[in-house]
Amino acid sequence: MITYPKVHPGVFLARPNRFLARVEIGGRETLCHVKNTGRCRELLIPGAAVWCQAHHDPRRKTGWSLITVQKGAALFNLDSQVPNRLAAQWVQDGGLGAKPENLRREQTWGDSRFDLAFTLRDTPCLLEVKGVTLEEHGTARFPDAPTARGARHLRGLAAAVAAGLEAYVLFVCQMAGVRQVEPNRRADPVFAQALQDAAEAGVHILAVDCAVTPDAIQAAGPVPVVL
Repeated sequence: MITYPKVHPGVFLARPNRFLARVEIGGRETLCHVKNTGRCRELLIPGAAVWCQAHHDPRRKTGWSLITVQKGAALFNLDSQVPNRLAAQWVQDGGLGAKPENLRREQTWGDSRFDLAFTLRDTPCLLEVKGVTLEEHGTARFPDAPTARGARHLRGLAAAVAAGLEAYVLFVCQMAGVRQVEPNRRADPVFAQALQDAAEAGVHILAVDCAVTPDAIQAAGPVPVVL
């Protein structure tokens, strides 16, 4: 579990750019850092309930970070840095069926850098993490905008499998209750095809959802991936 201290409720007002949000907190309008550069258009709508973390660091441009937003009855974590941390915890705790050895972050292999590398059952492994915040009618979709880097990572994982490694993609759905995960073909058909090609090459395509509260997030159960 990852927790956020000093979280306060607020009301989302506007997003002047991808890094900043205007939020009403305690009856006062303030600027908050948005910890997700994705579009999040279906989440960050005027009037949405949000929760923001207070910071007391004079070096920061803003004193707040927007962490969680409510959509309907569900809470969504918007911190784009948290999926990698959750994935590392999940793998270390045996999420892949056994506990790994020599788990490390940001491992370069070929022409790409992958989020996690480790040894599992005496086999070297690479794992790439994709945080998902887009949900439509119970289906989580990735990406919400074209990502050439994401498709390149998938091709790199397929090459790793051909070289004798095990390779994984883990979609971390930053919300609870989704029925399935799908590639977002409308937003990025190239990524969707690269994901299909990676699966056919032997890359393991996995997903988990998360239990989300205003000030915490924890990886929960597996979610099927439909290609």
